[in-house]
Amino acid sequence: MCEAGSTLYARALREGRVQHQDADDAPCLIDFGLLHPDIDDMAWLRPTAPAVALPQLLRGIEDHIARHREREEKLTAMFEPLMALDARQTSGTEAPEITVLDGFERINTAITQAMTDARHEVLTVQPGGARSPEILADALPREQEFLSRGCRMRTLYQHTTRHSLPALAHYEQLDGDVEVRTLNEVTERMVVLDHAVAFIPASKDRTVALEVRQPAIVDYLFTTFERLWHLATPMFPQAAQLPAENGVTTRQRAIAELLIEGLTDTEIAARLGMNVRTAREHIAKLAAILGSNSRAQLGYLIGQSGVLDQNH
Repeated sequence: MCEAGSTLYARALREGRVQHQDADDAPCLIDFGLLHPDIDDMAWLRPTAPAVALPQLLRGIEDHIARHREREEKLTAMFEPLMALDARQTSGTEAPEITVLDGFERINTAITQAMTDARHEVLTVQPGGARSPEILADALPREQEFLSRGCRMRTLYQHTTRHSLPALAHYEQLDGDVEVRTLNEVTERMVVLDHAVAFIPASKDRTVALEVRQPAIVDYLFTTFERLWHLATPMFPQAAQLPAENGVTTRQRAIAELLIEGLTDTEIAARLGMNVRTAREHIAKLAAILGSNSRAQLGYLIGQSGVLDQNH
């Protein structure tokens, strides 16, 4: 009952009746049976005694609850055979083949649990350059515990990570079978454990991920990693120098490819996991090597130089 209705009902009890028009702002009083027309004068409303009104209202609530309970029983009876059917179909399945994980906390919890359950190897692709020192420090205990069980870690970064001192220090702290390699470009973030479960992003900001246990999809992701791994350049524990031919480094050659595709400096930086300033410095060095005075001329000279014909 609204405040206006409560006030009007109290006045009706004190005065014995109220005018019908006074209840226009509190129709709940008539709906609940707390006011009823005066049989002697329909312009007035008389109150129902509280001792009579309260039991009536309580009975209405009890009837409402009884109807809901009857509906619950019917729904339960209807779903029981369906649930039994679903249980027979899913018996023996430990987890759904694809699970949507919403939020960083849930994603990290699922990956941590999968690493705890793993017994052999974790494969990881980390795009976008080096991870922050805070993220690396948070991952250190989990990764060391994984390695201490005799498991193996292989990680793919972009070439920009090769110059990250925090990343190098992180891997030097780990004791176990760890290898890191780099490429100019890699896939989106990916984690594959024991060739049995994989984690991939399901949104651009990586706040939603998929936990994949479908064997064909996991096998596809595993094969993708292996092919990238064989194309990558070792970074840890033994670092191999990135090849440079005719004064053009591997990174500059990658930038040349993207320039030919017509990408902007910002797009090139994003693709190669570096900031825009660094990308522009490499473009300037490439222009100096090829003797270019303009971006248009640089594209022409790249095509004429044979830089893109060299093996990557």
